[in-house]
Amino acid sequence: MDVKEIDILGDQIGTHWYYKSKAAAVYKALQGLKIHNILDVGAGSGFFSKYLISNAGAKESWCVDTAYDSESDEKYLNGIIHYRKAGSAIKPDLVLLIDVLEHIEDDTSFLQDYVRNVPKGTTFFISVPAFNFLWSQHDVFLEHKRRYTLKQLEDLVINCNLSVDTGFYYFGAVLPIAVVTRLMKNMLRCQQKPQSQLQSHSKFVNSFLSSLCSFEINFMLNNRLAGLSAMCVARKDS
Repeated sequence: MDVKEIDILGDQIGTHWYYKSKAAAVYKALQGLKIHNILDVGAGSGFFSKYLISNAGAKESWCVDTAYDSESDEKYLNGIIHYRKAGSAIKPDLVLLIDVLEHIEDDTSFLQDYVRNVPKGTTFFISVPAFNFLWSQHDVFLEHKRRYTLKQLEDLVINCNLSVDTGFYYFGAVLPIAVVTRLMKNMLRCQQKPQSQLQSHSKFVNSFLSSLCSFEINFMLNNRLAGLSAMCVARKDS
C-alpha cells in the first residue's frame, strides 16, 4: 500500500471499493493456508496484515516500510503488528508484496533477497499493476517503474527460485472503465500533472464498484486474460 494513497483516503481505506476488494482477493487466494506469521513488505498502514489478522487467523505481522517515521508495536485484535523501517530476521509463513515491485528499479534482485532470507515452504503473495498500455499520470505520481503482464510477473517469480501455485488477473470487471478514463486522460496529458486516480466516491458509486469486484471474486483465480492487477501465489520449495 503506497503511503501517498493513505494520505489521500485516510480512514476511508477500509471502506473504499478498491482496497476493500483487493483485501478480499488476497484472502480468497490464500484460503486454506495456515497463516501465523506475516512479513508485509511495503506495508504502509498495515491494512492487509490487519485484514488477515481479522479474517484469516494470523497472529503476528512484521510490517516493513522505509516511509515510516519511527518504529513501533501495536496490539491488534488477537494479534500483534511490528512496524519496522527495514526487514527483520523472522521466519514468516507468508510474505506479502502488494503493489511493491513496480516501485523497484531492480525488481529481480529485490525479490531474490527476500526469497533468500525466508525458510523453505514460505508462501509469497505478490500483486502488481497490469499492462503498460494503462500507464498514466497515476503511475508517475506513485513513482512506478513499470507495469506487468501476468506472464512477466510469473517469469520474475520463477527466476527468483519460487514456484507458482496460481497466477491471475483481478479487477477485470472494472477494466473497461479504467481503460476509457485513462486513455482519455492520456490524450490530454499536456494538461495533466501527476496525481493518483484513487479518490473518495459517493456511496452509490462505491457500492456499485464493490459489487462488480465481489462478483468477480468468484472466478478470479481462472482469469488469465486481463485486469488492472496481476497477482500470484508462489512458494519457496528449496
